[in-house]
Amino acid sequence: MTEYLMIGEVLKPQGLRGECKIKPYAADISLFETWQTLYRQEKGAYLPLKLDLHRIHEGFVYAVLGDCQSPEDVERLRGTKLYIDRAHAAPLEEGAVYIADLIGCKAVDEAGQELGTLTEVLQHGTVDTWVFGGKRPFMAPALKSVFPQVDVENQRIQVAAEKLEEVAVFED
Repeated sequence: MTEYLMIGEVLKPQGLRGECKIKPYAADISLFETWQTLYRQEKGAYLPLKLDLHRIHEGFVYAVLGDCQSPEDVERLRGTKLYIDRAHAAPLEEGAVYIADLIGCKAVDEAGQELGTLTEVLQHGTVDTWVFGGKRPFMAPALKSVFPQVDVENQRIQVAAEKLEEVAVFED
């Protein structure tokens, strides 16, 4: 499991004093109010960035990161993914897992046949959609009836093949 969890992305400069607009990926945007340090990835290392939160407005975070003092400083961070270390992440509810821990899990049917590897989690409605790559790429709603068991420790997602055929969209 990864030590860092992606929680946002720098979109653009906001104003003239080094403030940036951040698209949050955290399930609870209010957690930005508690975080003082975020991280960015560079050459495989996670580098700390001081977070000076200014406001949360209409689903976006506005803050100064690191030593940014101008729009040009922020422009260099445009597109940068922002992370939090696991120690400062929100606690999970019983049975829940972080998306970062799901990515890379193998989907396996009842017969033990590997169907693909989870590559992406789409969150556009009430139910997440899991996207799998492999010989026959597919996407399916993350329903307990389709994926009855998720074991992130062993990187394995059990699949109910019959249910999967009913709800999945396969790339042919």
